[in-house]
Amino acid sequence: MPTRALGRTVLLTGLLLLLGVALGRVDLVLLASPFAIGAAINLHRRPKAVPEVTITADIEHVVEGGKVEAGLTVANPDVIGYDLVVVRTRTSPWLRLQHADRPFALTVPQDGWAAIDLTGEALRWGRQDVGPAAARAAACGGLLACRPVVTPARGVRVYPVTEPFNATEAMPAAAGLVGAHRSRRPGEGGELAGVRQFAPGDRLRRIDWRVSLRTRDLHVAYTLSDRDAEVLLLLDVLGEVGLPGGVGGGSSVLDTTVRAAAAVAEHYLHRGDRVSLLEYGSGARRLRPGSGRRQYLTVLEWLLDVRPNPADETEQYENLLAAHHVSSSALVVVLSPLVDPRAADMLAQLTKSGRYTVAVDTLPKDAAPPVRNQWTPAATRLWRIERENVLGRLREHGVPVVQWAGAGSLDLVLRDVARMASAPRGG
Repeated sequence: MPTRALGRTVLLTGLLLLLGVALGRVDLVLLASPFAIGAAINLHRRPKAVPEVTITADIEHVVEGGKVEAGLTVANPDVIGYDLVVVRTRTSPWLRLQHADRPFALTVPQDGWAAIDLTGEALRWGRQDVGPAAARAAACGGLLACRPVVTPARGVRVYPVTEPFNATEAMPAAAGLVGAHRSRRPGEGGELAGVRQFAPGDRLRRIDWRVSLRTRDLHVAYTLSDRDAEVLLLLDVLGEVGLPGGVGGGSSVLDTTVRAAAAVAEHYLHRGDRVSLLEYGSGARRLRPGSGRRQYLTVLEWLLDVRPNPADETEQYENLLAAHHVSSSALVVVLSPLVDPRAADMLAQLTKSGRYTVAVDTLPKDAAPPVRNQWTPAATRLWRIERENVLGRLREHGVPVVQWAGAGSLDLVLRDVARMASAPRGG
């Protein structure tokens, strides 16, 4: 398409020719000749193909705070070179790329290409975009320029940073056949349970020769079976509280929830347990239970799509757990800011139904109420006092609530839950 330079050239040439003919002045015609000849020579060789723009970005494992390497490649498929190519791109605000907020001017030769390196840092988890990018080429001495060529964005998967977490307490219940948790049932495991007389079916390698020689009867050492457990991470996504600040900044509720879920899942999957995830919201998105490294990578991918998803009506989550075939012996870890009253009701229902439930408070310490209008300090303190009363009532009803604090956050609570699970129940 013609540029303003071509318009000015045509206008000036035509005006000089018109005045020269009207006034009979040859000097004006000679003055217009260089403009006309120069425009004709430049327009004689003009490219017929538009530039091709390609966005490259990391597709490997990128974690919050890690280095991101991206780039733009502009190619010229024509046999005539461009005078100038101006490229501009947009990036996600959570990708701090060097010089990505300004246009780049390149010279691309015929049948060649030019590259721009965009390196930086990933500030926050999620599916972040590099692009879209637009390029506009000028040729024929700046007399012609193509329309902007737009390339779609390239996604970068930024996984949440795993906060250190290590729960040393035993699971309240273990239902699988193999795993790292000690069971109360005899079986092939590593925990010694005692010594008994030899019976048909016992393995010879289990014979305790010291006891057998002393008692003159064959005795075998029997062990407790090692079982795995199922852990359900229930994420409260009814709303967002606080402002995300990325790595090194403040954390919102979803930031704390996603990072804590990644840490807890990594811990239990490393121990050989089965982990599943479920959202508490209108969508009720679910990840089926699994174990191993593949399940951990699937958990990280699943967490990238966590978004606030408020529900219009109160849902019966005990029925939802049954609909998703969640084992009754599974440990349910609820990650919630406990701001919405429906979350407190859901916790009370889960505990009343006999499920092993642990509530993890994910509300940041400096978070304000989830409203648009700014509250006064007195109103904010009153809101926090009311929330503490809700937490107190939950604890009185037997719902264990603990503030997320990284390593060892759930040790005391899991110990109490395991003690309650091992206690005899009434008929």
